[in-house]
Amino acid sequence: MSKSNTQKFQEARDFLLNHRLDYDKCVTEFKWPELQEFNWARDWFDVYAQNSTKTALWIRKDDGTDIKLSYQELSERSDRVASFLQGLGVIPGERIIVLLPNVVPIWELMLASIKVGAILVPTSTLATKEEIQDRLTRSGAKFLVTEPSLVSKVPETPGLTKILFGGTDKNWQNYEDAYSSNRKYYHAKTKAHDPLLLYFTSGTTSKAKLVQHTHQSYPVGHLSTMYWIGIQENDLHQNISSPGWAKHAWSSFFAPFNAGATTLVHDYARFNAQNSIKLLHDAKVNTLCAPPTVWRMMILEDLGLKPLQLREIVSAGEPLNPEVIEKVENSWGLQIRDGYGQSETTAQIGNSPGQTIKPGSMGRPLPGYKISLLDSNYEVSKEGEVSIHLDQRPLSLMSGYVDDLEKTQAVMQKGFYRTGDEAMIDDDGYIFFVGRGDDVFKSSDYRISPFELESVLIEHDAIAEAAIVPSPDPLRTNLAKAYVTLKPGIKPSREIAEKILKFAKDALPPYKRIRKIEFQDLPKTISGKIRRVELRKAEAAKVAKNEKGEQEYFLSDFE
Repeated sequence: MSKSNTQKFQEARDFLLNHRLDYDKCVTEFKWPELQEFNWARDWFDVYAQNSTKTALWIRKDDGTDIKLSYQELSERSDRVASFLQGLGVIPGERIIVLLPNVVPIWELMLASIKVGAILVPTSTLATKEEIQDRLTRSGAKFLVTEPSLVSKVPETPGLTKILFGGTDKNWQNYEDAYSSNRKYYHAKTKAHDPLLLYFTSGTTSKAKLVQHTHQSYPVGHLSTMYWIGIQENDLHQNISSPGWAKHAWSSFFAPFNAGATTLVHDYARFNAQNSIKLLHDAKVNTLCAPPTVWRMMILEDLGLKPLQLREIVSAGEPLNPEVIEKVENSWGLQIRDGYGQSETTAQIGNSPGQTIKPGSMGRPLPGYKISLLDSNYEVSKEGEVSIHLDQRPLSLMSGYVDDLEKTQAVMQKGFYRTGDEAMIDDDGYIFFVGRGDDVFKSSDYRISPFELESVLIEHDAIAEAAIVPSPDPLRTNLAKAYVTLKPGIKPSREIAEKILKFAKDALPPYKRIRKIEFQDLPKTISGKIRRVELRKAEAAKVAKNEKGEQEYFLSDFE
């Protein structure tokens, strides 16, 4: 008797949960389930949710009030939303832009869209009107869901059905009408390779790319993310992430629901590190995922004693500096486990639970991924571009960039998908991030990793964040320049610049010496990643004009 899709998925899930501490077994024996037709919301979530009163979603609002929905309640509510969407004309393949903060409809819409075969286009609430127009144009979306505070950002677009949550407007459909819908929705058949999600990447080095994921690549693919985080069934998992980005789907939706855990979301107007630390204690969180920016803000506070129920803490989005990991471990006795992935994939590389962690390493390839580092000739090397083997193509890899076939072909050729990220690998298979291919530069013929120098800088007591970029130089090709944001209460000055430059000089070899520093707030993408490309361009223009910034200092000023 052939196995159902639910059985195939559950066997793969159970294997990783049951052998979570046996990395070698998981890597060598894990197999992605073979699926032809698959609908994660019906084949997994609804089956798991049947008669389950366990909390699936817990939203803690800024004022301290809670919204809690069980698995069964979320399943039933998403059925009503699915019926509502079909009543508005949503058919399989239709694209829906979701422009919402951390509110319940995000989870309802995700499940409902999977059920009816629609394609979601998650969009950050920080997106500008121009960026939303770009998403409407490039995605071809005919539906958009938002809330009253964001209505002014939505451009007038012929043929766009606009849906409003939390308010009424005669020109908008009322989302709350979904809750009174009693009509059964039509079960759309979805093949495993049918498109499900379109993500606009954060665009740290170029215009945002439009990444397409399928009914298997994210829902099933995030078994690797579940394994890396270490979420177990019945855990309370918190992910600190803004909606609209792949990380939100990674860790606030698919990974915890694959495990059968509860997703905790803190819906705040502005992030406050002390409030977040308090919530870990009050809610009794078991597993926590947060980006480096959040971890860097948290160590500026008094971390206090370890939250009693906290078992696993991880970081992803950008490499996490060793100094941050050390400070948290000294306070809580827990190591932040770094992980690596992209909008184009699920978690590819990570320090998995129970394994030896090497300082500065982002870990080893996760189950379901075969990874090598390649040089420019596609030869496997000890240092090179992180690349995924396509002869064992992971089910979790994107189907491609939907509006850029040339780009898709460029990153997927000769049997590999190349990530664009540079790294080094040691004899034990641990991988160390070097930098984005576009960020690594040469100085006096030496390759310089911005991340390595930034990690040294933030060990200085005055520095909150730092970004290293090349400063063009006729003798050395480039000099390393630091753009620095100081901690609250510390003002830029010649004296602090001298202390920082001399601190870095003592900590780094001569060929990696930081020779310029400038104080300013760092430009970031709306997902919070540092836009070094913007700093590089500004620095190149400044050097070309022989200009010096108002808060800029040279190492030579002090020698």
